[in-house]
Amino acid sequence: MILSDHTLAELIEKKELVVEPLQPESIQPASIDCHLGDHFLVVEDRQMHTIELDTEITYREIKGSEIIIPPHSFLLATTQEYIKLPDNLTAFVEGRSSIGRIGLFIENAGWVDPGFEGQITLELYNANSLPIRLQAGRRVCQLVFCKMDQKAKNPYRGKYQGQRNTTGSRVFQDSEVK
Repeated sequence: MILSDHTLAELIEKKELVVEPLQPESIQPASIDCHLGDHFLVVEDRQMHTIELDTEITYREIKGSEIIIPPHSFLLATTQEYIKLPDNLTAFVEGRSSIGRIGLFIENAGWVDPGFEGQITLELYNANSLPIRLQAGRRVCQLVFCKMDQKAKNPYRGKYQGQRNTTGSRVFQDSEVK
């Protein structure tokens, strides 16, 4: 079941769901808008010949109030908001329609597990033939929350728990690599 603005406000008021900072106008009828942070990561392609799943990826860090994404380019960004989900809620990360209509694809693998806490790392891809300039503080995505039928038996406590700022891939830490 997707949660309404009434239920989201109640959960936040009771501190069962944490979204900080939270602007009152960010609570939409069936979602919460999130804003672009000021920390970005770009794959350092001059130092690597290939990206491999069992090797740590090298990123170039960019911090600033705006960033320009060249055409057909990819980078990682973060939300300003730090969230903490209880063990019985999950969230979908969805790009805003207005942002998608300019050719900017926003992902985070689309999913936030119950029990997760941290800032959301977003994967941004400029599918347009023109550069796109983004400003920190702008609404870029939304979280759609769903209540589970019961608390998760094994809520998220993984390698991204508590992340702050943009966090690069940690796929090299996956259990099948060890």
